[in-house]
Amino acid sequence: MRTREEVLEFGLSFPDVYQDAPFHDDNWQLVRYKGNKKAFLWTYEKDGLINLNVKVDPDKAFFWRDAYSSVIPGYHQNKEHWNTVILDGSIPDNDIKTMIAESYDLISDSPSKRIYEAVKRIPYGKVATYSQIAAMAGDAKMARAVGNALHRNPDPDNIPCYRVVNAKGELAGRFAFGGEAVQAELLRAEGIEVVDGKVNLDTYQMVE
Repeated sequence: MRTREEVLEFGLSFPDVYQDAPFHDDNWQLVRYKGNKKAFLWTYEKDGLINLNVKVDPDKAFFWRDAYSSVIPGYHQNKEHWNTVILDGSIPDNDIKTMIAESYDLISDSPSKRIYEAVKRIPYGKVATYSQIAAMAGDAKMARAVGNALHRNPDPDNIPCYRVVNAKGELAGRFAFGGEAVQAELLRAEGIEVVDGKVNLDTYQMVE
């Protein structure tokens, strides 16, 4: 991820956002959350490279700065709460996307964060349905939003999205979780029986 176009395309893939150029300067292109009109992604060119400003949890600000020399304290913003990401090719795309997603969750009133926290509560060796996760996240009607959030999982090592199945116990499609058989393999590794792409909910569904 090296271009402004790639970054803006990803930023605009989040729910309820829009692009803005508030300074009457095309060099500054922002993506804002509609709910409060706050920007979670700032893009601009500086020293011949595209830079991003993203909001960050103060506890994680130094994690990213220590991990990559191209992540520095926020340019022209509160350096405790914002990082600048320099797109010089040294940072993997997944980590750039994770930083943008974390910024979105901090800025927005999005249900994504509640969805991820609900998924973390699924015990080892159990599954939950999309509607069950939606209810745990505060809105039983947003099952579709659960699917969208899990396909954009910013932290697969800690958010076990493979433990989520549909109302019939069926696994996700072939493009989820990195391949057609991956979800089944991950579930079987936890002792969950998968037969013909399906889990027996009577046996394996978590009980809240």
